[in-house]
Amino acid sequence: MPQPKRGLGKGLGALIPSGPPPTAGLPAGLAALGGEAAVRGEAAAAPIEGAYLEEVRVGAITPNPRQPRQNFDEDTLAELAASITAVGLLQPVVVRKLAAGRYELIMGERRWRASQLAGVDVIPAIVRDTSDDDMLRDALIENLHREQLNPLEEAAAYQQLLDDFAATHEELARRVGRSRPHISNTIRLLNLPPAVQKRVAAGVLSAGHARALLGVDDPAAQEQLAHRIVAEGLSVRAVEELVALGVRPARAPRAPGGKAPVAPGLKDLADRLSDVFDTRVKVELGQRKGKIVVEFASIDDLERIVRAMSPELSPARRD
Repeated sequence: MPQPKRGLGKGLGALIPSGPPPTAGLPAGLAALGGEAAVRGEAAAAPIEGAYLEEVRVGAITPNPRQPRQNFDEDTLAELAASITAVGLLQPVVVRKLAAGRYELIMGERRWRASQLAGVDVIPAIVRDTSDDDMLRDALIENLHREQLNPLEEAAAYQQLLDDFAATHEELARRVGRSRPHISNTIRLLNLPPAVQKRVAAGVLSAGHARALLGVDDPAAQEQLAHRIVAEGLSVRAVEELVALGVRPARAPRAPGGKAPVAPGLKDLADRLSDVFDTRVKVELGQRKGKIVVEFASIDDLERIVRAMSPELSPARRD
């Protein structure tokens, strides 16, 4: 059965009005508060100067000739295309208008290319007529206060603000009234397989269930456990206990001498380290020795983690 069309309410798309607010015929006070949304007693995305959201034909967008990035990994593009097919494009591309019906890409070429692979005809796009990145970033963060996003939309909005609009974890946490660990753990939901993301977006799985599933490394096991959660009505606590015992996909039974289940104490330690370093941390214990694996997204992110581990190793203090 085909999924109903959801329109533009995804990720940053939920934070940007798609046109002038429908305030005609309303008292000035109600119009200032957001038009029809104010009449219904609802919060509304505040108009953003210099940008609006529109569904744009993929074929009407041309890449930015000044894009410094020329090579795109085919495997990661295929993964993103699969996610777009299952869930839709959660992070709008950013474009500027060239002429009637024609646009030039400013941000999001990887998303645009993956949408082409997925065979999508139209995608959500932020259409800009300003070059003020700071203004747009600030307006988007402010609108996070106004909209109730599902966990996956929230994760996509955070990630795009970090990637496209040069926001920081600290800034997001401060401006939206959340903790840094909440920001990081929400963003991690984007690492779930598309089939699991689809359940989260539909509200079938809660954010707590989704975060518990992140403790499973194998995507197939994540999907199987997600199916069990829905079929058996498992609580978040029950899922956390199953993950602590070591969930593996049924098609790949554990071989003799394989890794032992992760002890609950080690998982708790890994979770606490993840919060401290603001990234995913795994703690593994073998028969003779153990190891701690700390993930990082970029060189800058690595330097941030190293500074958190040992401030004297900060690049600013190196000889």
